[in-house]
Amino acid sequence: MKKALFVCGGWEGHQPEKIVQIFVGELAAHGLTCEVVKSLDSLADQALLTSYAFIFPCWTMGQLTPEQERGLNGAVRAGVGLAGVHGGMGDAFRGRLDYEWMVGGHFVGHPHVGDYTVRIIREAHPITAGLPASFAYKSEQYYMMMDPAVEVLADTAYTHEGQTIKMPVAWTKSWGKGRVFYNALGHHPDEFTHYAEARRLTVQGCLWTAGLI
Repeated sequence: MKKALFVCGGWEGHQPEKIVQIFVGELAAHGLTCEVVKSLDSLADQALLTSYAFIFPCWTMGQLTPEQERGLNGAVRAGVGLAGVHGGMGDAFRGRLDYEWMVGGHFVGHPHVGDYTVRIIREAHPITAGLPASFAYKSEQYYMMMDPAVEVLADTAYTHEGQTIKMPVAWTKSWGKGRVFYNALGHHPDEFTHYAEARRLTVQGCLWTAGLI
């Protein structure tokens, strides 16, 4: 049976424990054994990390040591998946460049908080299977700095300072042998109840990084 590691902590404003429990429940229903740790210590142990199918960091604005960054980076390069949401992965360890490169982008602001539309632009991908072509959303709209190597699955029109641009919302990328998935949605745990599309997108993203779909 495949295992998933959830690394839970950091800024409490994102309620990491509640976010993690949502996806522990969802992924256990798909046959994954889910383990939750509330420390970053295990990230330094690359040999341990390689026993997991994927890792789900949920640790906004944390501090990663060089040893922890190398361990996580090395495990993903060796084939362990990496998946996460919102600030828990996209604003987890500011200034850790190898981590940000591995993720494929990082949060820089949310000048708009309110209503917006998420558009699925890769309908044929296993992660987006069963999702509508677009769906309404209301929350922080993340403004991200991006790696041009990512494969964007979903985006949104972002209007800021007189310009409207296409801003990625969800993407995948390869990191060595590992699969990486990121979803910028999910500021509050209740969003994954109110917006079934955000929940499904994340669950299927996790399953994809684990090689299960």
